[in-house]
Amino acid sequence: MSGIRTEEVMIASIARMLDGLSHIAVGAASPIPGSAALLACQLSGGATRVSLLGRTSNPTFTDGARELFDCAAQGRIDAFFLSGVQIDGQANINLVSIGDPNKPKARFPGSFGSAYLYFVIPRVILFRQDHSPRALVPKVDFISAPGVSEPNVYRPGGPYALVTGRCVFDFDREAGRFVLRSLHPGHTLEEIKRETGFEFGLPDGDAVPETEPPSSEWLELIRGPVGDEIREVYPEFATRMFGKD
Repeated sequence: MSGIRTEEVMIASIARMLDGLSHIAVGAASPIPGSAALLACQLSGGATRVSLLGRTSNPTFTDGARELFDCAAQGRIDAFFLSGVQIDGQANINLVSIGDPNKPKARFPGSFGSAYLYFVIPRVILFRQDHSPRALVPKVDFISAPGVSEPNVYRPGGPYALVTGRCVFDFDREAGRFVLRSLHPGHTLEEIKRETGFEFGLPDGDAVPETEPPSSEWLELIRGPVGDEIREVYPEFATRMFGKD
């Protein structure tokens, strides 16, 4: 197999977090998590159900986002994915604007249902390929969806992990912060500290393992059937990653 790309390391990392889950939902603008969910389905022999928003062939959601929200409220979705223009150390995400919200430097599409889904889906995996102080900030400029809540707030859902182009963080809900789980091949702890705007914890013993890259078998799945399936919703991503049909 040819050289492994960062996106493929991220796909494999996320897929491992989905092992054994029954129903995974994927929203908009999520080609990497979508590929990871489809890989998890392949590895489960079809036992894992994937609902990919925007899919037209064999769609799970016949009523779009409204059906996604209904399924989430009923506890029928095990995992979902969120990102943001900014993510901070408490797993708050910003999908609205940069700078003063009343006089923003830049505006973005908005929160949509992110806060709602963040509260009700048990395993929400955050993702962001760009790992820089601009993206991973000490405090987001606008909280589209909060990562933590007060103790008296009923919240079955919340952040589980953050996967970036450089590393994997777990989220410690009790402490309300990220803990570095692994470093992607070729990256160092010093680099992660330099490129991360928020403080984070380290594993016990402070030794950070390397992220396990996808095996040759997994790469064949990612570049084969997974790539074919994700192309329907994300054709530009599939062409960039896997070439033309």
